[in-house]
Amino acid sequence: MSVCHCLSCQRRTGGVFAAQARFPRQAVEISGTGTEYVRVGDEGGRCRFTFCPTCGATVYFVMEGTEDSIAIPVGAFAESSFPAPTFSVYEDRMHSWVTMPKDMEHMA
Repeated sequence: MSVCHCLSCQRRTGGVFAAQARFPRQAVEISGTGTEYVRVGDEGGRCRFTFCPTCGATVYFVMEGTEDSIAIPVGAFAESSFPAPTFSVYEDRMHSWVTMPKDMEHMA
């Protein structure tokens, strides 16, 4: 599981970071309908987001260049015992009052 502090994720979620779990594409079964939106990130990469057409929540997303994995926002699991994040990215854009666990992998 990862935490992203990039400006694009902050704007997309309305929060100070986005927590996501990534799974191999072949391990995920998708059913039902969704609405898609392609967003261009801070550094030009594209992500294809799939939203619930009823409530607008992000159900999952796929990043360009890593189509073999699917990222699911941790909040979509509605499970308070979901494992803690193991790495944090774009920390150079993290709000000054946010602290991440010291024992996780940290990437600028």
